[in-house]
Amino acid sequence: MPADSMSNSWLDRDAGPVVRPYAVTQGRVAPTGGEIDMMAFVVATPAETEPAGRLQPEHHAILAAAWEPIPVVELASTLDLSVGVVRVLLGDLRSAGLISMYEPPAASRPHDVDVLKAVVNGLRAL
Repeated sequence: MPADSMSNSWLDRDAGPVVRPYAVTQGRVAPTGGEIDMMAFVVATPAETEPAGRLQPEHHAILAAAWEPIPVVELASTLDLSVGVVRVLLGDLRSAGLISMYEPPAASRPHDVDVLKAVVNGLRAL
């Protein structure tokens, strides 16, 4: 294989640079500071100081998209990243004090099994 084609093997002409999710999260699969619900709302907070670590382009994209409250799942869709990657990056931003999160009360309560069974039975009846 010629040297020129090997140097560009990481580039997809239609998609641009291809970066694997584990590279974006540096191999991490869980957010720092606890779990983050998919329905939680995220909003960027003004930073008084520059964070200690260098922010990745994905961190900056999250901050730009979260100037108004946005659910985690919509943020992932907007940025075309998986929810797992977004959760890890949100954990970084939360630890740095660059975002605030609000979890809707319904998301924090356990699901009522009877209601779920009634929904399933209703769907089966259709």
